[in-house]
Amino acid sequence: MARDISGSGAESRDVIDVTVPHSARIWNYWLGGKDNYEVDRQAGDEYIRVSPNVVDVARASRGFLVRSIRYLVGEAGVRQFLDVGTGLPTAQNTHEVAQAIAPESRIVYVDHDPLVLAHARALLVGTEEGATDYIDAELREPGAILAQAEKTLDFGRPIGLILSGIMGHVADLQEARAIVRRLLEALPSGSYLSLNDGTSTVHAEVQDAQDQYNESGAIPYTLRTPEEIAGFFDGLEIVEPGVVSCPLWRPDTGQVGTPEPQDAFGGVGRLP
Repeated sequence: MARDISGSGAESRDVIDVTVPHSARIWNYWLGGKDNYEVDRQAGDEYIRVSPNVVDVARASRGFLVRSIRYLVGEAGVRQFLDVGTGLPTAQNTHEVAQAIAPESRIVYVDHDPLVLAHARALLVGTEEGATDYIDAELREPGAILAQAEKTLDFGRPIGLILSGIMGHVADLQEARAIVRRLLEALPSGSYLSLNDGTSTVHAEVQDAQDQYNESGAIPYTLRTPEEIAGFFDGLEIVEPGVVSCPLWRPDTGQVGTPEPQDAFGGVGRLP
């Protein structure tokens, strides 16, 4: 269960391997996209067989991303975003959501997969008033990410750091937290972190599905507890309602019915 494979370092930056499942393509399949191969659809269907709620999880993560960006632009006044682990473009990408509210918004996407790179360059086109850029870098290279992002973003002004469904690709929790801290340390006061990742808290069978997926030859993804996900926000001022199941984070007021918890937890925090 993951949106992309940033930071894996296991697949060539120049070669698209269609012989093993690819998490960005599976995520695209679950969200109804067409940028996937038979091996991805098979892996995605097998995951669904064991854990039928995974499509709802994918949608919940995407919905959280969209609502958190709307909050950051519309209420917090953020006009710059660093989206690490872009994944394949779908509906309501970061720049589309931000620039629909504030056309002058500047967005830098980060990934290192060749398929994502090709699609990003073709489809992630923003407004004339703002800026939309894509950089080829790995999650485990925060210094390289920051150095390249400075060409587009003003690090003297608040930046929204987006880490959506990506930190599970770093199996070691301390290493994952260190990467997040390194990225946040470069941002000025008033910046924000929007982060969500997968759990097995709501539906226990998710762990079985994830274990099978991790044995398929694809890049593994580690499910974490809500408490571990909340730990990424240590030192930040947490925006209400805190780190919660994604559908419960500021659900749209016009939504029909009561949001149901899913195995994606996330939150938004402000850098003091």
